[in-house]
Amino acid sequence: MNKITPDIDKAPSREEAETALARLRQWAEQASPEERADLDPALARLIPGADYPEFSRDYPEGFTVTPAYKATLPDLQNGPASLIRGAKRVIQHVGISNFRLPIQYHTRDNGDLTLETSVTGSVSLEAEKKGINMSRIMRSFYAHADKTFSFEVIEAALDDYKSDLESFDARIQMRLSFPMKVQSLRSGLAGYQYYDIALELVEQGGARRKIIHLDYVYSSTCPCSLELSEHARSARGQLATPHSQRSVARLSVEVRDTAKCLWFEDLIDLARAAVPTETQVMVKREDEQAFAELNAANPIFVEDAARLFAQQLEDDPRIGDFRIVASHQESLHSHDAVSILTEGELFETASLDPRLFTTLFHVG
Repeated sequence: MNKITPDIDKAPSREEAETALARLRQWAEQASPEERADLDPALARLIPGADYPEFSRDYPEGFTVTPAYKATLPDLQNGPASLIRGAKRVIQHVGISNFRLPIQYHTRDNGDLTLETSVTGSVSLEAEKKGINMSRIMRSFYAHADKTFSFEVIEAALDDYKSDLESFDARIQMRLSFPMKVQSLRSGLAGYQYYDIALELVEQGGARRKIIHLDYVYSSTCPCSLELSEHARSARGQLATPHSQRSVARLSVEVRDTAKCLWFEDLIDLARAAVPTETQVMVKREDEQAFAELNAANPIFVEDAARLFAQQLEDDPRIGDFRIVASHQESLHSHDAVSILTEGELFETASLDPRLFTTLFHVG
């Protein structure tokens, strides 16, 4: 026979709770440990003087998570707005950084390379939401990780986790070291040059933009120092050498949707066409002499470098907005010479990361 209790959903009073607690403690005192554990292990704590319950220290190999059990698991990160700490504000980026996995990339000569890739994924978070399920970003990405990657595949991964996390804006960035065989200048030797590259897909306000970042390492010979050295030779017969240094330019380019693909190798070729004094891999004496001659034929200040790179980028129809950050890591001074040149609104910014230029230091 069913007994109807109209007030079952009514919040109990303090007096009613105390009465219920007394009854529960009375039952717990006369129940066996097995009965208490079956109802709730925490009941043992209601018995005055009772020891804290002993928990199993053996890993439960055969334990299976059922849907009902899973539904009881706490999830504070994805809890209600009442759990928010601090200002209830929109967060522009929240996600995970530097989870790594092997990714297959297609190359310009129709070969495939599997390269270790560092992935950063983030989404925007609305002001009334506590947090996101971080692991969904990884799960979404792994669902596409066995494909040969392109921007289209990255877009599919972004679609998945943007939908899973119910977010308006989303981003994926993939960093890798891309090997490319480079010929020496005169000896006929060849070796692998490794280029730091990042692919970035950004969706903001319903618009998507594709970006490639490339770090290009080169030698820069100071034009002023070259002229002064030549003056010392001609005017006084004094042997002198101009100063040159390892330099780095980070080229960030927006990839336009065109019929022709912008390959990694294409962007490297554009950088090399702008500043041909790329650091060398395999070198014999004739190559070292050739490199000295190449530097003398292409002396550049850091301002020259930025403009030379810009000239190559702006002439390529596959490239939209771009940014060039160049650092000449001086051998004359204890400081560096730097420049930034941007085209278009995508890369415009009034403020700089305080450590931006230190990230351009390459140890080889």
